Amino acid sequence: MPVVRDLRVLVRVTDFRRLLAVRLLSQCADGVYQVALATYVVFSPEKQTSPAAIASAMAVLLLPYSLVGPFAGVLLDRWQRRQVFLYGNLLRAVLAAGTAFLILTSVPDWLFYASALSVTAVNRFVLAGLSAALPRVVDDDRLVMANSLSPTAGTLAATAGGGLAFLMRLTGTDSDAAVVLLGACLYLCSALASLRIGRELLGPDPEVVQPRLAAALTSTARGLIGGLRHLGRRRAAARVLAAMTVMRFCYGALTVMVLMLCRYAWSSTESEGLALLGLAVGASGAGFFAAAVLSPWAVERLGQGGWMVLCAASAAVLAPSLGLLFAPLPILVAAFVLGLVTQGSKIATDTVVQLAVDDAYRGRVFSLYDVLYNAAFVCAAGISALMLPPDGRSVPLIVLVAALYAGVAITLERWRRGNALR
Repeated sequence: MPVVRDLRVLVRVTDFRRLLAVRLLSQCADGVYQVALATYVVFSPEKQTSPAAIASAMAVLLLPYSLVGPFAGVLLDRWQRRQVFLYGNLLRAVLAAGTAFLILTSVPDWLFYASALSVTAVNRFVLAGLSAALPRVVDDDRLVMANSLSPTAGTLAATAGGGLAFLMRLTGTDSDAAVVLLGACLYLCSALASLRIGRELLGPDPEVVQPRLAAALTSTARGLIGGLRHLGRRRAAARVLAAMTVMRFCYGALTVMVLMLCRYAWSSTESEGLALLGLAVGASGAGFFAAAVLSPWAVERLGQGGWMVLCAASAAVLAPSLGLLFAPLPILVAAFVLGLVTQGSKIATDTVVQLAVDDAYRGRVFSLYDVLYNAAFVCAAGISALMLPPDGRSVPLIVLVAALYAGVAITLERWRRGNALR
């Protein structure tokens, strides 16, 4: 397989291999920690989970990516990246151990969330630093290959970490704190792995003069505003971003509903609910993979806009026809379909934005895209908290989501017929 061959070429490069080890350990720890957080909030026997609690957990997991992300690069261009990996992962190990202690001592929820928020905020610096460091460990000819394989390997590591956390809970580990401590140990291993990399190898170069921190942060804020203005002049990109934001909102709302169904409506025990949630996550992940396979073929025949219309229209029909049954098997099928249409639409959106936006503004527009993508999910969790009953069965929520999907499909088709979208 070409992917395996490419990976074999890259792992022969010593510094790339060491940087990849830091990424794999760090993102595996992320997967463990995030699943541990979710299961503590949703499936702990001593907690009466509510949609509001799930919304709070999602905000903790996602908001740092949106709020910290655009400014992380400013600091990464001032700090040695090897030291960011070392001290960032050491800090996360300590903070994760603190989270485990808070779980054991049954502290107020706000203190637990503050601890978890600190861990996920540091994560943004580590992930951005890993991407920024890649050109320092591979040559230009292999950089595209490395940019393709390294994040993919990290995502697989995070998935494996989440699976390991699920497995620990399903095979008899009763304490969420024990799972969190496993994440802390993996963060520590990632910090130690970074010591195998030369301190100055990953940059930034000390002779490069950086602007003062306040000026750099101000410049970043102005750059984001400039990116927003540029987006206003690129209607095709702005329109698909708006459509993708609404579809991400719908996906987030249904995710909260499935969490509540797994917890209360479909299971009588914690382990049974966790197993059902694992199946739902797996079905959605299979839909994401199917989208990666189908999207190039679909876009070639329908165009970017046509593929997005088909995705939104399919979701508008299938979400109520499957979801209103509130039964495990139809919901699992819906999870697959919604994973497919959400990721398929994102692939099309990414392409439209890349083609429509000038290169000088592309980074800033994608930063705004990241903010919208994660904020939509958090807003969906908040709206769901207001609409969902304790067992997760909500006809109005499914009707709202179906109407939003239908509205996106109709609007995109109008733009496409008006030649405002390919």
